[in-house]
Amino acid sequence: MKQTKSEKTRRFIIEKSAELFNKQGFHGTSMNDIMQATGLTKGGIYGNFKKEGSDKKGVKSEIALAAFEHAVDKVSRKVRERTTVIDNTLDKLKAVVYFYKERILNPPVEGGCPIQNASVEADDNNPTMREKVLKAIEDWHGGIVYTVNKGIKRGEVRIDANADEFATLFIGTLEGGILLAQIYKDVKYFDVMAKQLVEMIDALKTKNL
Repeated sequence: MKQTKSEKTRRFIIEKSAELFNKQGFHGTSMNDIMQATGLTKGGIYGNFKKEGSDKKGVKSEIALAAFEHAVDKVSRKVRERTTVIDNTLDKLKAVVYFYKERILNPPVEGGCPIQNASVEADDNNPTMREKVLKAIEDWHGGIVYTVNKGIKRGEVRIDANADEFATLFIGTLEGGILLAQIYKDVKYFDVMAKQLVEMIDALKTKNL
């Protein structure tokens, strides 16, 4: 479906704002920053986002929420491009680890993992963003659970594997590795976590494989 000029402009603002919010956070990003990144006037931005009764902060919040969803979707699409061509369950899970290992210092969205970055500010003072972050994590968790359970049905994963527990450990370990690598600007810190993740994945293997 062909996008209207307004839809294209709105998407352009979201795309440009995604990296800003991911690098600088909600409080560190101003409307002036968005204007500079997009080359649009304040009126041009407000015209695409302002809802009836919303103020400057409300418009910024709306852009931030849309930017977060865009950033998460961009990362997810890149991961899916890597994993959809892989048939084996264990290899598919390992491909996720290798993807982050390769892109840890050159992430799909500049600034690092959008879920991790947004979660820092997604506290009780920003409940809407918190809900968005929680949904993103739950979707990710659900995808891993689905993959592991599918592997069990196909005989590639141990029948006694706890898919829910594995998904929690997988996400927690991966995000911990991302955090350390970003802080130190050194992939070796992610490598430690990646090694643990690969061992966790191998431990899912059925004895006859």
